Amino acid sequence: MEIHTNEIRAEYDSKSITLYQAYAKAIALPAIQHNRFVPPFSMQRMTWIKPSFLWLMERSNWGRKSGQEMILAIRMTRQGWEEALSQAVLTTYDPSVYRSYDEWATQFEQARVHVQWDPERTLRGKSLPINSIQVGLSRQIIEQYVNEWTMEIRDATPLVRKIYALLQAGKEAKAKTFLFVKCHLRYLAMFTVEKLE
Repeated sequence: MEIHTNEIRAEYDSKSITLYQAYAKAIALPAIQHNRFVPPFSMQRMTWIKPSFLWLMERSNWGRKSGQEMILAIRMTRQGWEEALSQAVLTTYDPSVYRSYDEWATQFEQARVHVQWDPERTLRGKSLPINSIQVGLSRQIIEQYVNEWTMEIRDATPLVRKIYALLQAGKEAKAKTFLFVKCHLRYLAMFTVEKLE
């Protein structure tokens, strides 16, 4: 039986971590222009942030799904990232983390932040035996994400288009050269960070 490990694959430094989100132009363009999320971005519904570039490429079909045409790279403060994770509850019950199903269910109902682990992807979208993290920020915490934790919003869409075109042309080796340099943050315990050199 194949065992999946949980890893956070991300661009990061001592002060920030880069996350990816896919949006329609109506939300993405004003965010890029103002370097922060502004209306019609909603603070009244959960938003999911993902450190894994390739996971989002699979989910958004390289920015070709309706409503996900633009890919944003968001630099978030490490302090905000770790504060969000410190409040997180898994989206599914795990007996190795929670003492009982009822304990998990109670925490989940009250959670300001949700975490789920989904298979990491290759350039071609194939599942890997590694789980990447997705973090859901509820409306109770989104204001901090927007106003305090977001350092920079970049338009990654042109890069996404370039990599996708290379893949379609059968130039996978060249496509790989345009990928962001990946560093790893591995969570050995629930949310205990160890840097892998």
